[in-house]
Amino acid sequence: MSHTLHITTQRLELLPCSLEVAQAVVTRNKSQVERLLEVRVPDDWYGSEVLDIFPMYAQMLIDDPSQLGWGVWLMIHIADSTLIGDLGFIGKPDQTGSVEMGYEVLSAYRQQGFAFEAVQALVDFAFTQQELKRIIAHSPDNHVASIRILEKLGMQQIARDENLLKWELKLESR
Repeated sequence: MSHTLHITTQRLELLPCSLEVAQAVVTRNKSQVERLLEVRVPDDWYGSEVLDIFPMYAQMLIDDPSQLGWGVWLMIHIADSTLIGDLGFIGKPDQTGSVEMGYEVLSAYRQQGFAFEAVQALVDFAFTQQELKRIIAHSPDNHVASIRILEKLGMQQIARDENLLKWELKLESR
């Protein structure tokens, strides 16, 4: 994927998280993150689960800069110039052409269609990459909003492990 990536939707701008931004997140330097992204970063974003992966993500980019675009993407609400969530993949497609995807939206911006808008745009973009054949996602079996998003994307439930559902979307089924 290109280093000048960004995706714009009707209400959002999606940016792959650069190494510089990732390192500022790791050190919890909110003012630097805001300066680099030129957006407001709500305090509750720092409480999100994705922050636990930033040290590994930063190291992944140090080891292989071509991973940019196959990791964390930042969800910017255009009207508010605010970071409202994140989404992305867990690395480049594997030997079968599969990637795993996840997403999270801050509570103040939930139930407004932002997650679906962002995920749909990133999925559409990702499937333009020649090496991608399949996207995998997981959701708790009681998380109705996530299940609805995955179904609306056209994902099929392929497995269940206790109360965790596994979903897939294949290129040929689009």
